[in-house]
Amino acid sequence: MQSFSFPGQTNFYSGKVRDVYTINDEFLVMIASDRISAFDVILPKPIPNKGQVLNQVAAYMLNATKDICNNWLLATPAPNVSVGKKCIPFKVEMVVRGNLTGHAWRTYHSGERMLCGVKMPEGLKENDFFPEPIITPSTKAAEGHDEDISKEEIIQRNIVSENDYEQLEKLTLQLFARGKELAEKRGLILVDTKYEFGKLGDEIILIDEIHTPDSSRYFYADGFDERQQKGEKQKQLSKEFVREWLIENNFMGKEGQQVPEMSDEWISVIRNRYIELYEKLIGEKFIPETLSDEETQKRILSSLLTLSS
Repeated sequence: MQSFSFPGQTNFYSGKVRDVYTINDEFLVMIASDRISAFDVILPKPIPNKGQVLNQVAAYMLNATKDICNNWLLATPAPNVSVGKKCIPFKVEMVVRGNLTGHAWRTYHSGERMLCGVKMPEGLKENDFFPEPIITPSTKAAEGHDEDISKEEIIQRNIVSENDYEQLEKLTLQLFARGKELAEKRGLILVDTKYEFGKLGDEIILIDEIHTPDSSRYFYADGFDERQQKGEKQKQLSKEFVREWLIENNFMGKEGQQVPEMSDEWISVIRNRYIELYEKLIGEKFIPETLSDEETQKRILSSLLTLSS
């Protein structure tokens, strides 16, 4: 549901987590809500301060990588709001994996060794590091599930030109290396993540969020090797624990399945995990800030006025 209306507004889109307002076909106002989704389904109850965590981690990470690739972000006028340049998005997500986990592990465990046209080496255990990070792109679906796709197919179907795709690959690996470096300083391993890019004129621009708990998976570095040797589960900071809880309660987003009841205690656990990731990753105390819609709108309008002048 649209919460705001802005002068010069030319479009509005409500995603699973973010509400996006287009202003004069030049700027985007992106509001990170407290909604939480899993298996492409929005869960029935919001997580307090989640939008602020996502927005502030994304802003921090975009600023920490702008020497590698220019990005869309221009201002963060409110705790859960970003304002930036409107770009023409590429219709692919660049998923990059440093470890054999999640979707890659499920594919590997089923006996397959090819994922998105990339051959995975023999003899790996769940969560092992790949010899080199691999890129396993997916199509950006307007609705429903994103789908795995190979580099060859992307170029062949002209979803992205060969020249642009080479650039996207190069930037993806550079951004992932920086993300790993930033995580390492905080005692974490950036396991896998995704990047989205767009074009502004002829320039490739990094868009959306990066290195957040919704777009990335982190393991704790301390004890990682011992846990691998013993075949134990890795200690992680990501949204994966929410997915695991849903699976345990027989929900994977399939037709006829019911989302389990989210108790206040469980919502509090999820909120605390998001805050833990913020504090661990950024190294600062999280200060919850909740603004009224009126104050949020005022700050956004002021920011747009400054950017337009």
